[in-house]
Amino acid sequence: MSAKDTFHDAVRNGLEKDGWTITSDPLRFDYGDVTFQVDLGAERLLVADRGNEKIAVEVKSFLRPSAITDFYAALGQFISYRLALQQVEPDRLLYLAVPNDAFNSFFQTEFAKVVVDQYAVLLVVYEPIEEVIVKWIN
Repeated sequence: MSAKDTFHDAVRNGLEKDGWTITSDPLRFDYGDVTFQVDLGAERLLVADRGNEKIAVEVKSFLRPSAITDFYAALGQFISYRLALQQVEPDRLLYLAVPNDAFNSFFQTEFAKVVVDQYAVLLVVYEPIEEVIVKWIN
């Protein structure tokens, strides 16, 4: 079992405040011979006739001295998890949760913007102290 990121509980609490029901903590699934473990699975009832919106959230804290090192690891996990998740649960969207400070600094660099756009990375930005979701970026 992998360790939870520092802000795992802050994101979980933020999602619950935002109306999501946490259904898996962590969300485990198999694809082929590999077992994957995304930090959180959540659902939210949209409208009775539209059913549930389902997401998976991989939490990243971005606390290392090098944001680019954190970004490389986060992007690699995100792409791998998304590819596998699309095979086993195509109706569940994967988000990468990043703290507000990292979003307002590193994720505003030209490089990060291009990578996020090129790889269609869905982001959920959170405030770790207040434990709230700040924004969703699709």
